[in-house]
Amino acid sequence: MNRPVNLILIIVTAASLVTAGYFYTEVGRIKANPQAELASVAASELKEVVAKVGRLVVLPTDEEPTLATVADPEKLKDQPFFANAKAGDKVLVYNQAQKAILYDPVQDKIIEIAPITNNN
Repeated sequence: MNRPVNLILIIVTAASLVTAGYFYTEVGRIKANPQAELASVAASELKEVVAKVGRLVVLPTDEEPTLATVADPEKLKDQPFFANAKAGDKVLVYNQAQKAILYDPVQDKIIEIAPITNNN
């Protein structure tokens, strides 16, 4: 009767040690090069947003956009492009195509598309 309980405890302990070791090495890797981890996360988010927006509208294919997230829509309310923006909305900016797209990832809707001008 004691033998099955001991076996289960050994298995749970081994699984816990393996899991702890994995997370320990991951934290060490991230601490060693946090910028690379941030770049990886940003690239992944950009790819995901472009794929979602690309299902809703035809996007330029000859350039990679810049991605921004609306943090405080109150500061942007005086700009017509951001009139209906909410915190967490995404903005894709295509400089060569001179196009900006405001996307709501919660509703999976494009809120606004506007031309942009570069003031050089």
